[in-house]
Amino acid sequence: MINSQDQKGGDSSTNIQARQIVMHVGIDEKRAREIYQEMNLQLRSEYSQEALNIANYRVAQFEDKLMPKITQVEGALEAFADPSFQLLLVEAQKSAASTERPADYDLLSELLIHRFQKGENRIARAGISLAVEIVDKVSDDALLGLTVRHALDSFLPSSGDIHQGLDVMNELFGKLFYRGLPVGQDWLDHLDILDAVRLNGFGTLKKVEQYYPEHLSGYIDVGIEKNSESYKKSIEILSGQKLSTNILVEHSFNSGYVRLCIPNKDSVDRLSSTIRVVQNGIPTSIQQDLSKEQKQAIHSVYELYTKDESIRQANVNLFLEEWDKRSSLKTLRKWWNNIPTAFTVTSVGKVLAHSNAQRCDKNLPPLD
Repeated sequence: MINSQDQKGGDSSTNIQARQIVMHVGIDEKRAREIYQEMNLQLRSEYSQEALNIANYRVAQFEDKLMPKITQVEGALEAFADPSFQLLLVEAQKSAASTERPADYDLLSELLIHRFQKGENRIARAGISLAVEIVDKVSDDALLGLTVRHALDSFLPSSGDIHQGLDVMNELFGKLFYRGLPVGQDWLDHLDILDAVRLNGFGTLKKVEQYYPEHLSGYIDVGIEKNSESYKKSIEILSGQKLSTNILVEHSFNSGYVRLCIPNKDSVDRLSSTIRVVQNGIPTSIQQDLSKEQKQAIHSVYELYTKDESIRQANVNLFLEEWDKRSSLKTLRKWWNNIPTAFTVTSVGKVLAHSNAQRCDKNLPPLD
């Protein structure tokens, strides 16, 4: 559809004609598969007949992984009409044709879905495009190490219950440990060559026993002593904002104290409350965001926590005991604490690792 608008002016005016082109392109799965094959035709001249048979088989395997996934994402099929997406699709087909690793077809599928979801973000698009190019180059060990590092950086439990939170993390890393974790320096050098990480030979990584107590401080911090003046004040603050005092729970590591049932301070701003309403005559529970004042009240309660480093360190020790009771978390701690070089993950490595993590666990949230 073309909508033109004519403008007229006087003799000394500047006339500008504005033209707006609006395109409505309907892409169904059948047409998407046709486009997939049209893009694949561009590659066939690049292979000998012997290589072509192998390439066609691998590209077909990739198609069988991609199409069922992308049809489940609302509006994603429309991306097949986007020229930039088509060019990326060709690159993904090249990577699929070049790899002998079946898991890469799933990985490439996840990357193309990310490309649709982040289509307006040029920084994200650049990272995704480069990640597609190195899928067939990254080794199994390096991909796993990169994925675990990304998971450690990106995923924390949302539960305020300490034991439940650790169980969730143990389950996640159990899914990610699909082979033995890499050791030594070679896998890091390999990722650095591929621009998936940046090595820092002058730094060291924080050990698990330091990293997680900082990021899960709600599990570790001392809390409020029962029946103390601070405890009474915290009850007044919560009641004054019509907040349930049940958010204060007995500290799992010290029965003489209570703590807010949250994993860390940042989670306060994501809290919601459950309220009962009647819809069409039927009682229903719905989630409602807390007000600004209610969130501030919870922050005020956190500020009433006892500041005693010796008690906190005792909590850290008990936290690590619970950590090591879970096999996957114990494996993670041993592996992470022995990584020889500090490193950061690049935007290319992040999207590659996240796609691989989602391949292992479909319940993970989308890439930010």
